[in-house]
Amino acid sequence: MDAENLKQLLESVRAGKMPVADALERIKHLPFEDLGYAKLDSHRALRCGFPEVIFCPGKTVDQIMGILERLTAHNGPVLATRAEPHVYEAVARRWPEAEYNTFARTITFNAPAQPRHDGYILLATGGTSDMPVAEEAKVTAEIMGHRVRTIYDAGVAGIHRLLQSHDEIFEANVIIVVAGMEGALASVVGGLSSRPVIAVPTSVGYGASFSGLAPLLTMLNSCAAGISVVNIDNGFGAGYIAALINQGPTKRKE
Repeated sequence: MDAENLKQLLESVRAGKMPVADALERIKHLPFEDLGYAKLDSHRALRCGFPEVIFCPGKTVDQIMGILERLTAHNGPVLATRAEPHVYEAVARRWPEAEYNTFARTITFNAPAQPRHDGYILLATGGTSDMPVAEEAKVTAEIMGHRVRTIYDAGVAGIHRLLQSHDEIFEANVIIVVAGMEGALASVVGGLSSRPVIAVPTSVGYGASFSGLAPLLTMLNSCAAGISVVNIDNGFGAGYIAALINQGPTKRKE
C-alpha cells in the first residue's frame, strides 16, 4: 500500500465509508520500514498485539539507537533485550526515561502504568543464579501488561521452600519455571498445578549440565502433563508466551 492508497483509506474512515476495524485489517499488512541495516516491522503490534523487540547482541550502539528512534516514534511499549550497560548508558543520554534491569539486561520504554489483564503469572526459579533469565521473563510479561509474582530460590534441594507458596501456585493463571542444574523443578510444579507450565532451562550448573543441555532434556522428558519448554536461557520467549496465555483468546475478524 503506497502513500496515496493510505490517504484514500484514511479519508474513507473519516467519511464513515469504512469501519475502523476494516481499516486496521488492511493497514496491518503494510510493508516494513527499511533502515538499511534492519527491516523494521513497524506494524507487528497490529498483527501480533506487541511491537517488534530489539535483540541487542550483534548490533552496534548506533544501530540500536536507530531502531529505537523509529520504535519510540510510535509511542507504544518498547523492549530491548540482552543490552549491556554501555548500551543503556548511550540510550539513557538520549532517553532519560528509559529503564534498565541490570539482572535481565533489558531496556524498556512506555511500560503500562497498571496491568491490563486479570490474574497473574507466577515465576519460580530453582536458584538465585537463575534470576537473570527469570527477570528477562518478568520484564517481558510486565511490559505486555501482565502482573507477575515471583518465588525465587525454591529448587528441589529444599522443596519445602516451594511448598510454602502453594496458594500462589494454585491460583496463578500460568506458571514459568526457570531452573538449571538438573531442571527437576518444572516437573514438581507441573505435578502440583492444573495451569500451563512454561519450563525454561538455564545454562547454570556444573560441567555435566552441559551449559543447559541437561535441564533441557529433563524438562522435555518430564512425566508431568501440561509442561511446554522453551530454549536454554530464553526468558524472553517464556515471558511472551505466558503473556499470550494470560490475556486469553483474541477475537479475530472473519
